[in-house]
Amino acid sequence: EKSNKARTAVAGGVTSFMDMPNTKPPTVSLEALEAKYSRAAEVSPANYAFFIGATNDNLDTLKSVDYTRTPGVKLFLGSSTGNMLVDNKDTLKRIFTEVPALIAIHSEDEALIRRNREFYISRYGDNLPVTYHPLIRSNEACYKSTLRAVEMARRYGTRLHILHLSTAKELELLDACPLSEKRITSEVCVHHLWFTDDDYSRLGNLIKWNPAIKTWQDRGALREAVASGLVDIVATDHAPHLLSEKQGNCLTAASGGPLVQHSLQTMLELVDQKVFTIETVVDAMCHRPAELFHIDRRGYIRKGYYADLVVIDRCVPYTVRQENILSKCGWSPFEGYTFHNTIHRTYVNGVMVYDQGTVNPSPAGERLIFNN
Repeated sequence: EKSNKARTAVAGGVTSFMDMPNTKPPTVSLEALEAKYSRAAEVSPANYAFFIGATNDNLDTLKSVDYTRTPGVKLFLGSSTGNMLVDNKDTLKRIFTEVPALIAIHSEDEALIRRNREFYISRYGDNLPVTYHPLIRSNEACYKSTLRAVEMARRYGTRLHILHLSTAKELELLDACPLSEKRITSEVCVHHLWFTDDDYSRLGNLIKWNPAIKTWQDRGALREAVASGLVDIVATDHAPHLLSEKQGNCLTAASGGPLVQHSLQTMLELVDQKVFTIETVVDAMCHRPAELFHIDRRGYIRKGYYADLVVIDRCVPYTVRQENILSKCGWSPFEGYTFHNTIHRTYVNGVMVYDQGTVNPSPAGERLIFNN
């Protein structure tokens, strides 16, 4: 799986990835964390790093991690896989005050989501279509959770990173200052910059994510925040569920989808649409991620830096078809869409790992190092 994720990444011009811990088994111990690193060293054509996950009872483990070799702690404040929903108030306070690392949060208020779910089921039954997903996982559920996390981070001086923002209202909680001065940073995912809730009628569960795709107004505000630098980076939240897992209704279909292969092409398409400049895309997907996570000698083309490069042909169209989707899940919400740019070649640490449709299986990737 690590090999496939990395192959999919380099085919999309992505040279480094930071993987989340809500996997099977969840990455909540040092043993599970190092097992991922060992496997990636054997097979990954892309550079790699792995977050460790917080639970209600692994604080001692979180405090023992070497955070020069791991990007930080992933904290779920909304429902997730297995034992990874942290809802103990004392544990949350100790994580925010005692863990000497960046705390990256998935931010949705679980109690409010549960109440919304019960409300819509009581009114309309339990066979709800996906259009109810952003009503259950509402703007208010996102804002309430993010507000609480930001207040805690400011109170305790925590280095907080808010993952996959999806609402305009959450932007009110961010500081408009240079990245180097921020203790609270944020990201938005490509799907929240591309799709809106109007697309549910066409694509259904294929665009069911947590947090949910929301309105035109939310998307517009997120786009403006990326362009201005209020939101720091653009990411993917790549989650390649099988198509069979995406079947069902709002309550039963899996949330998440494969995005890493087409993330850069999506952003370049938005450049063509005059939403962003090419400089903004480079900043949000290369420079600022390296700065935000203090990644050693990556994110820039500079003397002495690692040669992680992508060559793009801005004039050759590329249609997403089932046969050119590299993710093992075999589908994409972009299937049938023609981008006006093509990823031509990708180099990782000076090694050509992708060339015009072919992935070099060489494990050219290296473990990312963080200058914390």
